[in-house]
Amino acid sequence: MVCDVNPIWLAQSKFRRRKYDECIELCTGGLQKNPLDQVAWYLKCRAITMKCWIDDTEVEEEGVADLLMDEHNVAQVAQPGTSLARPMTGAAAGGGVSAAMRPMSSSGRPLTGFMRPRTSAARPGTGSTKPATALSMALKGARPATSASRPVTTSGRFVRLGTASLAAAAAGGPFIVPERLDLRKYAARPNLARVLCDYIIYVDHNMRKALELAAYATNEVGFTDWWWKERLGKAYYQLGMLREAEKQLTSAAKNQDMLVLTHQLAKIALRLDQPLSALQLYTEAAGRHPNDVGLLLGQARVHEALGHRQEALELYQKVRH
Repeated sequence: MVCDVNPIWLAQSKFRRRKYDECIELCTGGLQKNPLDQVAWYLKCRAITMKCWIDDTEVEEEGVADLLMDEHNVAQVAQPGTSLARPMTGAAAGGGVSAAMRPMSSSGRPLTGFMRPRTSAARPGTGSTKPATALSMALKGARPATSASRPVTTSGRFVRLGTASLAAAAAGGPFIVPERLDLRKYAARPNLARVLCDYIIYVDHNMRKALELAAYATNEVGFTDWWWKERLGKAYYQLGMLREAEKQLTSAAKNQDMLVLTHQLAKIALRLDQPLSALQLYTEAAGRHPNDVGLLLGQARVHEALGHRQEALELYQKVRH
């Protein structure tokens, strides 16, 4: 005897097992029968978002426009060891490995066999790389700032990463068009608003609409919900408004101690060329969350960027063990 399974229940099961395409297909069938089915809308929105989801707490590559219009540096001539533009070198670095004993790439990075974001091309003025050289490296390619090369800005990377997943979901047109929605109405419904906000950020990549929705929702909850402040900070960051993002994330950290807030605040500090501030954030959070791998890696990477090889090695060994 074969029993018919409730399609919504089956879609939830598919979603939990990360079979997002099958979940989307089931929810689409339910919405065709009943376009006002909020459960099917919710599940489909979540499934599409999870297909496009990326870990944006990692420091990302800077595009051509970020290199050209970087106005966030606090000090143009910083002391060695206090800026990513002037890392500690030689004996001051604490007895690191000689460059003659360790092969280096053309951008000044050691050849380690793997590459992290923001290490493939030097920042303007870092190490032995001059600003003009760094810019020429960023513009290198047949068609700069096109699909054949790097994205124009940092936010362009999110558009590129989400394009393939969005194309599958939008075969008959986009699932959600934020410009046509009354965001104030959604902001009054917290569960739907959170799903919609993540969809706008990770799928539609419309940071202005995400900022608008997060502002309405934050006002609805009386400015006490850390999650909405975190989304405000994320939207401000993608729009290049680093100081506004820092304010929102700092306020969110006062409401709730979350590791994701520490990582994002440290990322902003690194974009502002304040590695010591990022290191302080990681150290304070490590005191509250000892042995957290993400915090140890964050500290190690900052020490490595500053040329403190011995401190970085000790932290990497802690992560390994």
